[in-house]
Amino acid sequence: MTVLLILMALALLILGAWRGMSVLVLAPLLALLAASLSGAPVLAGYTQVFMQAAGGFVIAFFPLFLLGAVFGRVMEASGAAQRLAQTIATALGPQNAILAVVAACAVLTYGGVSLFVVAFAAWPLARALFARTDLPARLIPASIALGAFTFTMTALPGTPSIQNAIPMATFGTTPFAAPGLGLIAAAVMLGLGIAWLQLRVRRMAGEAPPDTPETPPRDTPLPLWVALVPILSVGVVTLMMGSVILPALDTGYLADARYGATELARVKGLWSVITALAFALGLALILSRPPQMMQVVNAGAESALLPLFNTASLVGFGAVIASLPGFEVLRSSLEGLSGGNVLISAALSSGALAGITGSASGGMSIALDVLGPSLVAQAAVQGAEPALLHRVVAVATGGLDTLPHNGAVITLLGICGMTHRQAYGDIFVVAVVIPILACALIIALGMVFGSF
Repeated sequence: MTVLLILMALALLILGAWRGMSVLVLAPLLALLAASLSGAPVLAGYTQVFMQAAGGFVIAFFPLFLLGAVFGRVMEASGAAQRLAQTIATALGPQNAILAVVAACAVLTYGGVSLFVVAFAAWPLARALFARTDLPARLIPASIALGAFTFTMTALPGTPSIQNAIPMATFGTTPFAAPGLGLIAAAVMLGLGIAWLQLRVRRMAGEAPPDTPETPPRDTPLPLWVALVPILSVGVVTLMMGSVILPALDTGYLADARYGATELARVKGLWSVITALAFALGLALILSRPPQMMQVVNAGAESALLPLFNTASLVGFGAVIASLPGFEVLRSSLEGLSGGNVLISAALSSGALAGITGSASGGMSIALDVLGPSLVAQAAVQGAEPALLHRVVAVATGGLDTLPHNGAVITLLGICGMTHRQAYGDIFVVAVVIPILACALIIALGMVFGSF
């Protein structure tokens, strides 16, 4: 019965999000309804579980949302996004405009930029590029999702995403685990994703492209290097901070209780991205000098709030669901569906938990915390290499996590000003269906050839 309550709450959340209901209201109501019907204390579930998780997300990621939103608005208002879109359209041709958006998002995420930040930064570029090439506005969210939420998040060897980092502690692997299988999975996601979006372009012929924002004319055209340097600096500074600058500093003070009694490894990624975004924003303001600078910055800051709190509300929902007795029953029942094969068991458990929590990293963490030791033991008995398990788990969590209640989906649609009904169908294909197919393929290849 408790499992049915969890599934009911999840189904209602997906339905409500699809119909355009605010997750700020919907997520806590459904989480507390499930808690109440499960016999858990409602008020404690709200203040001690939901709000703790939601508040923790806001505390951790407010700087990323704020800086990312302001950076995206400055790139748009200064004309930098339009200048880049013009250059890309000229270089690749209108027929490759979608590929250009996907590639831009992939470069940023593979460079270590948070996918939430990429959504803010890519929107003005995609908007200008789609308008210039008369592509349907409804395909912008799916194009950004393909570049930021799929192959660069889970499949490409060496990607700095948290989804590629979490399995390392459990399996004793590196970010380059099973590189051949990772490249195959990435090729499937990219190739089929682009093919689907191109098919949709032909079927949606005649639909209106996005409106272009009214920007005051500049005395002289913005030089290409001025538009390009701030975006390139995000990846470069993120990499330099994480691999060179921060490790060289004395950060022993982090062990002090005043600073959370933590260590550099736990904050390095966040510090790197905050610094990179602040640096890129400063460059964009200095080099491009958008008209009405103060109004642009204010508008960008305000636009960060709704996506931030929508996502935090969904994180709180996942935390309440994970605390219910039925969640443990559901997790245990997944073990019986694999037929004893460790690869299938790892994929099913991590993928299903990512779908329930609406988070690839959240579902993966829960699965590996509970099942990690048994998966390692099973793998040793069955001769499955840890690197293979690493890649299968990473790719598996990058499918069902992108259901309609996923925080990144809510954020992306909010940034693009669209509803689930308008744009989620194509996101579902490129970020759910195709990654699941890619995961099934590498499981089959791994069972036959092992890790490579």
